[in-house]
Amino acid sequence: MSERFLVFPSELFERTFKDLLPKLQFNWQQRFRRPLPDSVKFALDNFERIWIADGSTLEALFRKLKSLEDLKTGQLAGKICTVIDLVTRLPVEVWFHTNPAASETNFETSLLNLLPAKTLVLLDRGFYHFQFLQQLINQEVHFITRLKAKASIKYLKIFSYDHLLKDRLIQLGTVRRGAPVLTLRLIEIKVGKTSYSYITSVLDPQILPPYVVADLYRRRWRIEEAFYTVKRLLGLSYLWTGSINGVKLQVWATWLFYAVLVDLGDAVADELSLPFDRISLEMIFRGLYHFSVANDKGKADDPIKYFAERENQDLGVVKYLRKPVSKLDLSPFPAPS
Repeated sequence: MSERFLVFPSELFERTFKDLLPKLQFNWQQRFRRPLPDSVKFALDNFERIWIADGSTLEALFRKLKSLEDLKTGQLAGKICTVIDLVTRLPVEVWFHTNPAASETNFETSLLNLLPAKTLVLLDRGFYHFQFLQQLINQEVHFITRLKAKASIKYLKIFSYDHLLKDRLIQLGTVRRGAPVLTLRLIEIKVGKTSYSYITSVLDPQILPPYVVADLYRRRWRIEEAFYTVKRLLGLSYLWTGSINGVKLQVWATWLFYAVLVDLGDAVADELSLPFDRISLEMIFRGLYHFSVANDKGKADDPIKYFAERENQDLGVVKYLRKPVSKLDLSPFPAPS
């Protein structure tokens, strides 16, 4: 096993992963019964795609194989940057960097080359780099991210203003070290005692209303869920070899499995006419064992129908609603509360 990880070409899994993604995208387009979130449907009227980008450090190497015997304990394996499609929940691209301390800025060029015009991208504050944000705007790519503390702000125009919502046109930054001054929208929303501040390059509230901006950015968490799934559920937190080829082999194989799992989850959501958010990928993954037992006994031959059947709902594939889903305010200029 140790030798196989060293010599088996990781490119085979990478090519299989990337060749499969268009097929899975096509599968998604053939399903019409599972509803999309209101914020996503609204944004798709003006953008062709909504993507999420973020980086994640790979865990310390799991020193089980002979190829790891000479490595010091706790050595991290590298860093990955992933782009997820918020609409389909499928991965779009995955990059691997051998330096675990690499910041998100190391992936900016790759991201700029990947993002086509008319894309809305949700960014973590690791990409909070004015030159990069200006390049996105120049490419007709729009973004939503969070405002950093102590930002230099000049207020230009008020769209909405009360104690729960402030939506204003601003200039962000100062002319120092050649960094551009950005004209953006700042949306500040208070929920209970907590305030959230978002900035977006979409300057017209009629294209992206303030509560749509907030709801979309809340869904940026989907990429954190993807990292959790590939690391904890599918085992990418246990890297079995110290070779670059071996790490890449495991990275591509795991993301390949994740993409197929997402496709299965989306198919189950469509079969049940439920939003994808109501489907637990973890319980589908764990339920595959029960499906295989039923399949061996000749009682099931379609995993989609098996997970959707009423008598199998005790597998926990469908998440329970903790509280009623309130209707999203889609108004570009919400009435004062």
